[in-house]
Amino acid sequence: MSDSTEDRQRSGGSSTGRAGASDVHLRLYRRMLLIRLMEERLGEVQKAGDLPGPVHLYIGQEAVAVGVCDHLDDRDWIASTHRGHGHFLAKGGDPTAMIAEVFGRASGICGGKGGSMHVADFSRGILGANGIVGGGIGIATGAALAAQLDGHGRVAVAFFGDGGANQGVLMESLNLSAIWKLPLILVCENNGFSEFSPTATVTAGEIVARARPFGVAGATANGNDVLDVHRVAGEAIDRARRGEGPTLIEARTYRTRGHVETEHTFLSTKYRDDAEVEAWKALDPIASFAARLTDEAIDRERLDAVISDVRAEVDAAYAAAAQAPWPAVDEAYRNMFA
Repeated sequence: MSDSTEDRQRSGGSSTGRAGASDVHLRLYRRMLLIRLMEERLGEVQKAGDLPGPVHLYIGQEAVAVGVCDHLDDRDWIASTHRGHGHFLAKGGDPTAMIAEVFGRASGICGGKGGSMHVADFSRGILGANGIVGGGIGIATGAALAAQLDGHGRVAVAFFGDGGANQGVLMESLNLSAIWKLPLILVCENNGFSEFSPTATVTAGEIVARARPFGVAGATANGNDVLDVHRVAGEAIDRARRGEGPTLIEARTYRTRGHVETEHTFLSTKYRDDAEVEAWKALDPIASFAARLTDEAIDRERLDAVISDVRAEVDAAYAAAAQAPWPAVDEAYRNMFA
């Protein structure tokens, strides 16, 4: 079962008591675990040859999406990337509808037409994942303008990678959002690689520093620490809701899987060392947070109950998606032309 909107609304843990903090922390843990188990299963299904296309998994980066989206509700907007399953689930998207979409089934969130890289749900404020690098930045900027004009205190968040940080649309959006003080949060998930190129070989300087010339607030977060992301994002989102303008957040993390699950079929050489991957796995955001929770006297039994519940949800989502019908042939042109 998905968390309700009320459970997720603007739930910053800094001002909660011990019991309240425990509830927030368990919610963050559950959401990260849901993303991880959904993605691990998706990797297995891809390997078995049961998908109609490639998938780009979010494994290792769960703390970023969850730490940010826990402050949002269905009225707030997010725009995502080709690695967008984690953002979709963190924002409260339906796991079954998402997997059905990846399978290309009629019950998918986009009717089976979008596939892995284009999951969207406007009713949840999910403007969609995007196969174009940096493609969601301009969309979120427009959503931030709409939110400002509405005057209801909504915000828009753009997730993008370190490769997307080199797109000109980021500079345009920084400029425009600074001039108009838009309620925009730009979240760069710096996972160390632009596809197969180490970030240091293609990106000059610190990404967060790109905010400075525009007078935009900039902040860094440990992208493998959900509470650090939660704190940094909460401050930025609160500032945006108060009408104080945009923030650029650079969350430094790592993807422990490949750029795309099928990359072994076309890459002849490795582009990173196994030792590097293993070193980052030791900093796994979910395992480290689980250890922290038990240190904070949250019973292991409570964590085990969360794990059991999430596994059941994942099993049900995949079973339903595998049995869902394919779209009818005459659906191919629906929603394609005005």
